Formats: sequence, C-alpha cells, structure tokens
Amino acid sequence: MTEPCDLSAVAARRLIGAKKLSPVELLDSCLKRIAATNKTANAIVAMDEGLARKQAKTAEKQVMRGDELGLLHGLPTAIKDLEAVAGLKMAMGSLIMKDHVPEADEPSVANLRAEGANIFAKTNVPEFGAGANTRNKVYGATTNPFDAKLTPAGSSGGSAAALALGQVPIATGSDYGGSLRTPAAFCGVTGFRPSLGLVPAPDRAGGLIGWNVLGPMGRTVDDAYLLFRAQLDVNRADPYSSADAHDFPDALLPADLGSVRAAFSTDLGECPIDSDIASVFQARAKALAPHFGAAEFTSPDFSGIHDIFEVHRGLAFVTGHQERLAKHKKLLDRNVIDNTERGLTLTVSEIGRAFVEQQALMKRVLGFFDEHDVVICPAASVSPFPHTQLFIEEINGETMPTYMRWLAIAYAPTMALCCAAVVPCGRDQKGMPFGLQIFGPRGSDLRVLEVALALEQAMAGTDMARPVPKIG
Repeated sequence: MTEPCDLSAVAARRLIGAKKLSPVELLDSCLKRIAATNKTANAIVAMDEGLARKQAKTAEKQVMRGDELGLLHGLPTAIKDLEAVAGLKMAMGSLIMKDHVPEADEPSVANLRAEGANIFAKTNVPEFGAGANTRNKVYGATTNPFDAKLTPAGSSGGSAAALALGQVPIATGSDYGGSLRTPAAFCGVTGFRPSLGLVPAPDRAGGLIGWNVLGPMGRTVDDAYLLFRAQLDVNRADPYSSADAHDFPDALLPADLGSVRAAFSTDLGECPIDSDIASVFQARAKALAPHFGAAEFTSPDFSGIHDIFEVHRGLAFVTGHQERLAKHKKLLDRNVIDNTERGLTLTVSEIGRAFVEQQALMKRVLGFFDEHDVVICPAASVSPFPHTQLFIEEINGETMPTYMRWLAIAYAPTMALCCAAVVPCGRDQKGMPFGLQIFGPRGSDLRVLEVALALEQAMAGTDMARPVPKIG
C-alpha cells in the first residue's frame, strides 16, 4: 500500500508542513479508502464529506500562505461516537440518541480542531460504550479489518478498525475496562490510556467517577503520541484535570531498554487468559526480555480485583444510566441494562468496602513499581471472536461469571489507576493481530510511551512487527 492514506500521521503532517503533501490530496485518499472499505467494515457511521473537503481546502491555503500550523494541521481525524462534534450525528450506539445532533464540539474535540485537525467523521461504538464488541441497534456491527466475520472489540472498535484500514491517520478513543486497549490489540494498532486528569473529560456523567478516560489511537506509537499532545489540556470543570498535562516534550524518544526494569506477566495473577494466547505471549516475552536491563516474570498483587471492579462498574452505570433505564428500558441493549440493574442492587456497605479495597489495591501496585518500571502482559485474553457473539462466555472451559470478566487483563490496571499503552506484536496462533500491554503507575505516562516506542522499534522487521490487513 502506497497511498497517502497509508502514511503515518507523523509522516503526513511533516509532508504537509513541508508543502510536499496537500491536505486536499490526503483527504481525497482517505475518502477513497473509506469508499472502498467501509461498506464491509462499518467503522465510520457518520460523515460530512462536503465539510471535510471545505476544511481541507482551507488547510491547504493556510499552508501555502505560510501561516502558523497546528499539531494536527490537515490530518483527517475520526472521533469516537461518544464525543460530541458540532453538526455530526451523535447516536452513541443507542436508539435513544439516534437523532441527536450536537450544536457544539465538546472540549476534547474543540482542542483537536484548534490544532488543525480535519474533523469530519464519527466511529462506531457499542451502546453508550458498554461492551467489548462494537455492535448496536442503530448502526449494526463493525467488523475486524483482518477477518470480516470477527469483531474489532470495543468500545473503540470503530476507531481501531478505521485506523487499521487506512481510512484516517488518527482517531480518538476512550477507555474504562479496556475500551481503547482491546480494540487496538484486535486490530493491530496502537492505543494509549493516559493517567487520569491529563486529557480532561468535563462532560462525563458523575464527574468524580473518573475511571473512564479519553485517549489517543494511531497506527504507531508516534502517531498516538502526536494526537495525545493535542488532547492534553487543563480544564477546571474536570475535577481530576492536572497541570501535569503541560509536562510532555514535543518529540517522543525511545527508552533505553537496557536501563528499564520490566516485569512480564501472562495473567497478572488473577485474569483468565486463553491457553493459546498465553503460549503466544510467553514466546514473545522470552524473545523480548533480553532487551531489558532487568526482566523478571512476576506481577503486582491484584487479589480481589474482580469484586472491586464489579462494584465500581455498577456504581458508574447507575450514575450514568439509571434515568435511561427507568424511562427507556425497551430501547436499551443488554449490556447497559445488565450493568445498571446489578449496580442498583449494591448496598452502601458494599460500595464503601469497594472503595477501601480499591485504595489498598492501588497501594500494593504502587509498591510493586518501587522495584519495577513497567509491567508487560497480553493486551487481550483471547483472539478476536465472531461479531455475532456479544461477549466471551468461556475461557479454557471456565464459564465467565459476567460479560466483562474476559476483559480482566485490561480492567485490572484501570483499578490501580495505571496508565497503559498497547502496541502490535505480530500475529497470534490464528493469524490475527496480537498486542502487548505496557503499563506503569499513574503519572508515568511518558516513561510508558517511551518503552512502548522502544519495543515497537525492536520488533520492526521481525515477525512481531505490526501486521497490516489486505485492502481490496
């Protein structure tokens, strides 16, 4: 593939700034790729092509005039359909919202637009982002770029699929229990869950319930970092917003892995992992461990993680959806109903205990990082599965007690307030994309990204390099 839409975001932005690639040419290439692939992929679900072309022409004129250009100047950008974009339908995968068209960008989107992003498309999600299979009653299912019978995961599945197919060079995601990381793994792209507060989310329901964060997605670590820098901000309407958002360099440099203390773990001690995925990870870990100054096969103590997660998840869904459940239950899909109804059964005693146990978990994990810089584990517990299957019901013969349990390898770091990157690591035993998750303690975002970049570079040119789907 040699089309402009297949360029990395960083390369495309550099060429635009050097007047060697027109924003119009880049957009035309992306629109051509969308036309060729989206009927099958169903990754982009709302789009304003006329506006996109107008914005691209304006961006081209600004380049030719020698205007000061933003970080994302002229880059076609897709927004996950949980973020409001002025003039574009925001269904959030729900029949309740199917005709909603916001009049204004939410702050996260406005920041990207201010940096020159050509925002013109929305990407598919499960209803209200509830679930790791991107399908809903409004738009249907998004398919995996490597096998149209399979899911790209979710809830940022539309963004991940669009990136893998070259429909756009960058796309936004969000992440609670792996909503950004699992799709990155399933589609062979990069995703980053930042520390809480770096990318403000002032419009989240229940501002003090901060598990869900906004984050960047790209085909490479550098691309994700470019978008991340544009997302960084300070917003006092978000109670977690942090001045640390200013503490990131213009360019990301790879870590010297020889100075990094890495812990490798197949299951974090508590998470169900398909035996074949475990074997793939162990082989990759064995190959990568010698790159590090110290590599140990161990894990933080995540005991009690499942109960902690389920209680906090239930509370978050009651906060966000109890009114919808009361007024529109017939329009809601299974996952929102299930989470909210289970949340409504929680007692004050159970909620209080979950807060205490989460704090203890976080402290245990922080203590682990006194002697380790990062933890490296699988990004997903299974290989991509059919999109007709709502979730993973069984792993290694063990029935999953809830629809979220198969995502434990992603929600465990969330509950410890970690930041985490996912990078492609070749293919799994079924020939589908396989991803590594690299996570560190809250505030170690730059270090985690530097390690992710170094690993990406170490894997380049090997069978662990990023896989690319066939187009056409």
